Amino acid sequence: MRRFEGKVVIVTGAGSGIGAAAAARFADEGAAVVLAGRRKAHLQEVAARLPADRALVHVADVTDERDVASLVDATLHSFGRIDVLANNAGIFEGATVADATTEHWRKVMATNLDAVFFVSRAAIPQLLKTHGAIVNTSSVSGLRGEWGAAAYVAAKGALNNLTRAMALDLARDGVRVNSVCPTMTATPMTAGMASQPELMAKFRDRIPLGRAADPKEIAAAIAFLASDDASFITGVNLPVDGGTSASNGEPAPLGY
Repeated sequence: MRRFEGKVVIVTGAGSGIGAAAAARFADEGAAVVLAGRRKAHLQEVAARLPADRALVHVADVTDERDVASLVDATLHSFGRIDVLANNAGIFEGATVADATTEHWRKVMATNLDAVFFVSRAAIPQLLKTHGAIVNTSSVSGLRGEWGAAAYVAAKGALNNLTRAMALDLARDGVRVNSVCPTMTATPMTAGMASQPELMAKFRDRIPLGRAADPKEIAAAIAFLASDDASFITGVNLPVDGGTSASNGEPAPLGY
């Protein structure tokens, strides 16, 4: 498939995990891809696997409005347009409300929520010209609660409603906005959890498909929502969770 031939895609948090997989998927389908993130070496490593004439590395802290403006300017200077924004930058740091510091709360909110607001606001004028699409990387934790992750859950829940609000505000102007909500995915961000066999056994038991997601599987959903194949889909927070959200939360009967 070459669904993004001639199109320009910005992927934030593109240096690893879901962002790196999304950048590769968009490039495979013909897009010029701007890889944004804070770690230049990681971005360059991902870009080295993409067509050189269709990959631009741009170091940016997307919680900084000046960096965001520079990202959009660099994209337009190199490729002249923006068709898709994949807001993927995010962090996970666990804490309860009782235990969380103000610094922790603000850091988690800034990366998982403020950055989406800043980059979307900067890119929307260009997306209006191309009738483009925004896809946000949220989480199943934005759909329901999670133990020991109050700030993260709050940020992703707000992101899901921000997705809905932007979808409503931009629909009549031809810009679609959706999010993907992954469950446990094998990325550097979850490496600490993946190193705990007992915890991973619980995940496999809880996820009906019996395993963590591969970043490429989340990237496929992002590409679908950004493509014309999803031309009548907007305002959706799509669970990509191996069936997790199909359950009422009770354990499976013996024998399953």
